Amino acid sequence: HACNREPSIAIELAHADALIRQLYYEHFLQLKPLLHQELGEEWTWKLHDVDEHGKPVSRIYTEIHEVSLFRNTDWSALISFFKERIVGLDAFWSNVKYGFEGLRWGITCAVHICLR
Repeated sequence: HACNREPSIAIELAHADALIRQLYYEHFLQLKPLLHQELGEEWTWKLHDVDEHGKPVSRIYTEIHEVSLFRNTDWSALISFFKERIVGLDAFWSNVKYGFEGLRWGITCAVHICLR
């Protein structure tokens, strides 16, 4: 998923080894009910996707439609969209981060925000 679609926020899991990436993704799947509870909504889950550089990632994401960073009339909607979800992700991570401590295989797990 290149950052060329709707504005979005995602948890991206990046690692050259697809099996390691899948293990992390499956760990997140076990926490899916808690994630959606903290966010107050369901997100889209993709085990196999690509980042803006064409590298393989797993993504858990949501998008906002019919808004644009280039229309200042949309800015309040964008700010609300991202703020609510960042707060939810922070609450989620505060509750689950210790469950990931044993999974240290050099994976990059990051929140990715796309503003296009």
